[in-house]
Amino acid sequence: MAALTGTHWLPVCPEQLGGLPTPRPAADLIGGDGNAVLAGRARVLTREGRDVTSHFCHGARQCLALALAQNIRRAYLKSGSPSCGLSPRPGVTAALLLQNGIEVIEYR
Repeated sequence: MAALTGTHWLPVCPEQLGGLPTPRPAADLIGGDGNAVLAGRARVLTREGRDVTSHFCHGARQCLALALAQNIRRAYLKSGSPSCGLSPRPGVTAALLLQNGIEVIEYR
């Protein structure tokens, strides 16, 4: 396999950057996708009912700021996450990166 010349990896977790602990309770998008959350039309709730929307939005903005500062053009994000997933609907961070022209690739 050929080496990826000039490729640098920046591992981040938007949920941690948003102030949530690890491990943390599972959360779900309620009322829409990540785009709707960013627009204030949907929420992110833990399965116990705690609203963590502000944490998810803050973490997404932190990831975007890092990506822009580092001139990142592509992000590899974890599938099935309300932050990072793309299917069945985009998570909060995935949506914000896409809105800002950053290619998002979902991995399982």
